[in-house]
Parts: sequence; C-alpha cells; structure tokens
Amino acid sequence: MNGNKHIHVACAIIEQDGLVLAAQRSAVMSLPLKWEFPGGKIDQGESPEDCLRRELVEEMSVNIFVGKTLPPNTHTYESFEVTLYPHICSIVSGEITLHEHSAIAWLPPEKLHTLDWAEADLPVIQSYIAECEAVPS
Repeated sequence: MNGNKHIHVACAIIEQDGLVLAAQRSAVMSLPLKWEFPGGKIDQGESPEDCLRRELVEEMSVNIFVGKTLPPNTHTYESFEVTLYPHICSIVSGEITLHEHSAIAWLPPEKLHTLDWAEADLPVIQSYIAECEAVPS
C-alpha cells in the first residue's frame, strides 16, 4: 500500500441488444473525459450490488438488474488506489439521463478498446471480453 486513499467502486457493464454501455467522465470529474463503466463508491456496509442499483439511479435515472460478478481489479493511480467490482447488468426501467457524465456510447464488446478508458477499467474490459468468448451464443 502506498499510503494513498484506497476506494472501492462497483461498476456496471450494462448490456443491451448485443452492445455495452460506456460512459465518459465529465471535464470536472477526476480522470476528466476518460471513459468508464458507470457505477460509484461503495458506502460502508453496502454491497456492490446495492451500490450499483443506487448509483445508476443517481447517475443515469435507470433501474438495473445486477447479474454475473466478474473478478475484482485493483489499480494504483498517482494519488489513490481503486478496486473495481464489475457486474454484468441490464436496464430494467427508465430512460438514460446523464446527471454526471458528459456522454455515453453503446459499443459491441470487441470495439470497447477503441475508447480512451480510465486505466482501472482496462482489465475489466479484458475479463468481460474473455467472459463473452467463453459463453456460447
């Protein structure tokens, strides 16, 4: 541990019609304009699944179904360390309205790497792609 703050973040890999949702951080957020899977910091005593349900309502006004869990990934940035807890999700209700992000994109899994992602999300993309390839369609 490098003495920096360590945050625990749940992230949603939202699938719809064979595409995956990517969200672009706004210019005023940390890691400005980087792409990420939506989600947020896990509160004390909160499960990653509950965190995702709460955050997606707050960030995008949608209710989600939280499905399969992928392996967590820890990444060290210059000023903090983050552990991501990714879950494959789907939207149950609501229309996406951006409250924090500057843009979204729906991409096929094999095109996710074409965006400028936050570094912590890159291994999540790799494990998601591996998961997709492991599931017979």
